[in-house]
This record gives sequence, structure tokens and C-alpha cells, in this order.
Amino acid sequence: MKSLIVLALVGFSTIAAADEVQAVNNAVVEQYTYSMNLDIAKVISMDSVPDTCGVAPMHMTYEDHKGQRHTIEYSVMGNGCSNG
Repeated sequence: MKSLIVLALVGFSTIAAADEVQAVNNAVVEQYTYSMNLDIAKVISMDSVPDTCGVAPMHMTYEDHKGQRHTIEYSVMGNGCSNG
């Protein structure tokens, strides 16, 4: 009986993890503008600045104070330009 309960719990946790991954993959990417008022409680992930000479797109995924995840896209200058 205990093994059936453990098996059921493992099955439910696997389904819940798969749903979370699917929700992250289906997230809407918002284009950042200076007028946005971001509510960032916790940064989940950020792209690394690329080694290119020019403007490159970046992404940041974060949770707001309500626990909802957001992904924004913004532009940065790459690290590949030399100053000499």
C-alpha cells in the first residue's frame, strides 16, 4: 500500500514539473521600454553579454512580488569592441 502511495506521489510530481517547464517555454517575451515600471522580486535568469561589437538583444526572466514570471527583451552593447 505504501509503495502505491509513493508511486502516485512521484507520478503527480512529474506531471507538475512538466507543466512548469511547458509554462516557461510558452512565456510571452515583452519588449522593454524605458517607460516600463518593472516589479522585480527575484531574477531567475539573464543572458550573458555577447562578445560582439554592436548592439545585441538580451533576455531576463524574473518573478514579480506576486510570484508571476516575466521575460523581457532589451538591447545592450556587446563586449567585443576594442577601445584602442
